[in-house]
Amino acid sequence: MVFEKIREMLAEKIDCEKETILPETKFTDVGIDSLDVTELVMNLEDEFGVEIGMDASIETVADLVAKIERKLEAKNAASGS
Repeated sequence: MVFEKIREMLAEKIDCEKETILPETKFTDVGIDSLDVTELVMNLEDEFGVEIGMDASIETVADLVAKIERKLEAKNAASGS
């Protein structure tokens, strides 16, 4: 679910087929700079209702997916679901 949403948003941003976006895709390799990644993260925070935050460890789509999934797990654990 998280990967698919990121894939969809990223493909729209760079105007490509979403199938070309893979977990190992590096943002820099597809022409996405840190400002673009920050914008993507803010949109994803709204989408998933969690605060993600940016840091240098987010280089690939998989890095971002893992970070969001950890935040969602923590949110769900805190709410008892």
